[in-house]
Amino acid sequence: MTHFALAATDRAARAGVLSTAHGDVRTPAFMPVGTKATVKSVDPDELHGLGAEILLCNTYHLHFRPGAGLIRGLGGLHGFMAWDGPILTDSGGFQVFSLRDTILARDDDGVTFRSVYDGRPERFTPELAASVQAELGSDIAMCLDVCPPAGSPGPELEEAVRLTTLWAERQRHADRAPGQLLFGIAQGAADPELRRRSIEEITALDFDGHALGGLAIGEPREVMLDTTAWATELLPAEKPRYFMGIGDPEGVLEVIGRGIDMFDCVLPTRTARTGSALTWEGRINLKNARFGDDPRPLDEGCTCPACTRFSRAYLRHLVNQQELLGHRLLTLHNLRFVLDLVAGARAAIERGEFASYKEAALATLHSAREVPT
Repeated sequence: MTHFALAATDRAARAGVLSTAHGDVRTPAFMPVGTKATVKSVDPDELHGLGAEILLCNTYHLHFRPGAGLIRGLGGLHGFMAWDGPILTDSGGFQVFSLRDTILARDDDGVTFRSVYDGRPERFTPELAASVQAELGSDIAMCLDVCPPAGSPGPELEEAVRLTTLWAERQRHADRAPGQLLFGIAQGAADPELRRRSIEEITALDFDGHALGGLAIGEPREVMLDTTAWATELLPAEKPRYFMGIGDPEGVLEVIGRGIDMFDCVLPTRTARTGSALTWEGRINLKNARFGDDPRPLDEGCTCPACTRFSRAYLRHLVNQQELLGHRLLTLHNLRFVLDLVAGARAAIERGEFASYKEAALATLHSAREVPT
C-alpha cells in the first residue's frame, strides 16, 4: 500500500502528502514536540489553529510515566491527550544518546538504562520499543537505534550502524498497532562509507519511511548539510524522508532544499521558555531592557495571539516576572513562526519557486541583527 505521494518537486525540494490512520500530513512538515503527551503549555485545539498537522511524542518518557498500558486503556495517545491528528513516536533511541550517562549496559539484545525517574535499571529492546509504541497507538513508530555522540571514533560509529541494523531487523517483524507505519533510521554520522552502508541496510528492510539520525548533534553545520545532501539522494524517492532533530529557521530551509520531508525539534518551545522569540528580525531576547516600552508586536503581520493582541513591552513584563502567560504566548508565536515558514516553503515548491523563497528568507534572517542579551 502506498502511504506517500509526491505533489510537486523543485530540484531536490519536495512537496507531498503522507497518509496515516489519523489523517493526511502535507509535507514538508514540522512536528512540534510533545515529549510527555503535551506540547508544553499549548492546547491541542491551539496546535491545530497554528497549522500543526502532526506531533511527536516520546516513547521512553511515556513508558515510565504514566505507562503505556494506562494510556492504551484511556484511548491510546490520541484519546489520552485529546489530539485527533497524526502522531509520531520516537523509539527511545535518542535517549541512548541524550541519557548515555545513565546507560548500564548495551549489547546485541538491547540497552539497559538507569531510570531517570526512580534510578532502577530498565531494559529497552527493539521488541519493547515496538510493544510500547503499539500500546500508545501512534500513527508512525520509529525503530530503536544507536545514536553515537558527534566526534565518535570510527569503531564506535561502526558498532552503532551494526546495532541499528540488527535492532531494525527485529523490530520490523514485531507486532504493531492497526494501521501503524514504521520508519527505519540510518546512522553513520558524516562518515561516507558507514552512512552509505547504513542507508543500504535500512532501506533494504522496506520500511514505510526512512530517517537520517546522528546529525545535528554537534558536528559543524557545513558537514551536516553536506552529508544531508548526498545521503538524502540515496533514500527511496517514493517514501518520506525524516531528518531527526532540526528546527531553527535556517536549518529547516536548508534541509528542505536537500530533499527532506519531515523534521522535529524542541527549539521553538524551549526558546520560548528562555524568554526569546523567533522573528524576521532574528531571535530576540525579551529580557533586554530595550523592549521595556516597545509598543510593537513581535512580528508585523504575524497572526498568532502574542502578535495580534500584545506589545513587546507587555511580553517583556511577563517574561521578567516569570508569568506563565509569557511562556504560553512566546510558545504559540515560535511555533507559528516555524510552521508558517514551512507552509511558505511548501507553497513555493508547488509554484516552482523554492530557490527564490529560500534565498529571500535566508537573506532576511542573515541580515537581521541578533539583539544582545
